[in-house]
Amino acid sequence: MPLVIVFCGVLLLLLLVTVVRLNTIISLLITSIAVGFAMGMDSSDIVRSIEVGVSSTMGQLALLLAFGSILGKLMADGGAAERITRVLTDVFGVRNLPWAMVLTGFLVGIPLFYNVGFIVLVPFVFMVCASNRLPLLYVAIPLLAALSVTHGYLPPHPGATAIAITYQADIGLTMVYGIIVAIPAIIISGPFFGRTLNGIATNPPPELFTIPTIAEDKPMPSFAISIFTGLFPVLLIAVGSFAHLFLPEGSMLLATVRFLGDPVMALMVAALLAMYTMGIRQGRSLKQQSEGIEDAIRGITMILFIIAASGVFKQVLVDSGVAVYIAESTADLALSPLVLAWSIAAVIRLAIGSATVAGLTAAGIVLPVMQATGTSPELMVLATGAGSLMFSHVNDPGFWMFKSYFGLSMKDTFRSWSVMETLVSLIGLFGVLALNWFVG
Repeated sequence: MPLVIVFCGVLLLLLLVTVVRLNTIISLLITSIAVGFAMGMDSSDIVRSIEVGVSSTMGQLALLLAFGSILGKLMADGGAAERITRVLTDVFGVRNLPWAMVLTGFLVGIPLFYNVGFIVLVPFVFMVCASNRLPLLYVAIPLLAALSVTHGYLPPHPGATAIAITYQADIGLTMVYGIIVAIPAIIISGPFFGRTLNGIATNPPPELFTIPTIAEDKPMPSFAISIFTGLFPVLLIAVGSFAHLFLPEGSMLLATVRFLGDPVMALMVAALLAMYTMGIRQGRSLKQQSEGIEDAIRGITMILFIIAASGVFKQVLVDSGVAVYIAESTADLALSPLVLAWSIAAVIRLAIGSATVAGLTAAGIVLPVMQATGTSPELMVLATGAGSLMFSHVNDPGFWMFKSYFGLSMKDTFRSWSVMETLVSLIGLFGVLALNWFVG
């Protein structure tokens, strides 16, 4: 019955958004409340889920989106966007820009949570596409496929690492196996699939997508300072993530590095750096930069509230016990441990939307099965992570972030984002099963 209620809730949401044409935020809240009552939650619990859903989703994400949009706007206004796209086009050529995005997404995505990587790197996609008049999804999907794979099943990413700890898997070996499985998953769901999406119309917020034309007589920042400014938050976050490997625990320096490596702090520092490198250094005062910063914040206001409302839907599904019901219903299925781990993670992902919750819940359920059968824990990590990415849809905040940033219809978001996530998940499973023939 809980799965039927979830299915009906998704249908209600689609009906409100696509047929009734009700505002997306209101539609998400109405659906969340209806599902909560249908699942037997009382009114006070539903209100609490709404509050927790908004606060847990927006607690960090609001500032990430704000500082990320500010950084992108400052780089565009300062000429860095034009400089970076010229160099990328010269080095890779217009035809190979999707492959450049694959490499960027893979390298940058390893230390970053998906949402952070999305916010930091999507402005680069806007720069490249606006300057070269390329279809947005043709360049964006390869980047996002690489980010999704690293988020789902590649240590040392935090989510995959937590699953690896549950299974007591070797992190280094999981990383090696993960790269083997990741390569075909990214190539097929990224550049190859992206080519099929050229006909989809996009309508991103103009404040984020419009790249100012830099006058010929106005000097542009160098490529080195442009790329350094754009990727500075990635550098800070990466150093903060791995600082414990070379700094003693409890030291003041380690605490400082971790503080600056927090995603919010890293993006704030990067925005401040951009105010100098892309503003003051280019002859633009802080007062002159303020108007652009305000435009950047206005451009993400609707995106913020849509993501917050989608967080409410996810939280109601979690608090109503859907994940627990799925865990109890699937624990005794007679399947290969690898397929079982993938299946449980996929069903939980479909039901509640959160990849992290799906992966960690599935790992806890399947752990005894893995121990009893002697299945490779490293492959279990990859199977579970791949399952946790299955078919992102309306209960996943990532779905709404993608839809809002690229200005897509519901239909086109399913055709692009949801299909891409499904390809990543299925190819990951097939890759794990193939690898199991050699190492299992």
